[in-house]
Amino acid sequence: MASKHYVTALNTKIGGGAKISIQSMLNKPAEDIEGSVAQAKELEKAGCEIIRAAVPNMEAVHLIAALKEAVSVPIVADIHFNYKLALESIAAGVDKIRINPGNIGDDSRVKAVADACKAKNIPIRIGVNSGSLEKSILAKYGHPTAEALCDSALYHASLLEKFDFNDIVLSMKSSDVTTMVKAYRLAAQRCDYPLHLGVTEAGTRRMGIIKSAVGIGALLVDGIGDTIRVSLTDNPVEEVYAAQDILKSLGLGDEGVKFVSCPTCGRTKIDLISLASEAENKLRGCKKPITVAVMGCVVNGPGEAREADIGIAGGDGEGLIFKKGEIIAKVPEDQLIDRLMAEIEKL
Repeated sequence: MASKHYVTALNTKIGGGAKISIQSMLNKPAEDIEGSVAQAKELEKAGCEIIRAAVPNMEAVHLIAALKEAVSVPIVADIHFNYKLALESIAAGVDKIRINPGNIGDDSRVKAVADACKAKNIPIRIGVNSGSLEKSILAKYGHPTAEALCDSALYHASLLEKFDFNDIVLSMKSSDVTTMVKAYRLAAQRCDYPLHLGVTEAGTRRMGIIKSAVGIGALLVDGIGDTIRVSLTDNPVEEVYAAQDILKSLGLGDEGVKFVSCPTCGRTKIDLISLASEAENKLRGCKKPITVAVMGCVVNGPGEAREADIGIAGGDGEGLIFKKGEIIAKVPEDQLIDRLMAEIEKL
């Protein structure tokens, strides 16, 4: 269920009934500060609400200040093994840390990170993946099961709890959708921390979006999850668009167009596939909370278009424009999209 506990990174609340935030990660080399900053700006413009950057070495810490100056969304430092990188990132002004306490050394190092984060109200995300489980947990379960992922996440959380640190977000990602879903369901039963949802190593754009939509969507339908990241082998801006679409499909997105179009059939008399693609692309940056329908024929088209804020119902080489349930125009096929966009501008 939705986490009662919450954390705050910069001005973004995660958990506690807050809206589900969208995350992505820079994929430029950490030393490419100019390229990383440019990509961060693109992500923010696309609607990304939390941006993560890898910090593999001390040189990469310089990226944090550059990102903080360039964008207004929270910046997360992604750190593995070296606790000093966490301390330097905190000093550099990062808004959140992603680290697994069990991988950074003895209690004194865990305490140092926890104390530094607590002093500046910086939350920590514990990120467990099926490929990086502890040997003892793998020995217990035999392979990366859902139970193993959940146990690992809660073990890492316990290391922070020892030092009275509770501003924690958990993730338990797997490339196997079923395992991922089960792990998060277990965690939702066993703890109250905010949950960062994602299918790790989901794949290229086509399969990655499908796997992410199934896994993330299944959990969101059950009320589980507080922030999401769609992992794609692609431009991270595509991750943001995919995440937005997942949220919109469940009625959880708070801005942007909900797009409806029919699959076409033998009754279709206009080039609906091209029209729908053109409309969707032109509406990608539209922030208006409206439903737009692009339908192919007179069977379901008028009904669906009437239910939308605005829409098209195709005829034979022409189409009807519907607005708020009323027919406002009959337009030739080659003018449909221009007229549709003009009417949307008026809304």
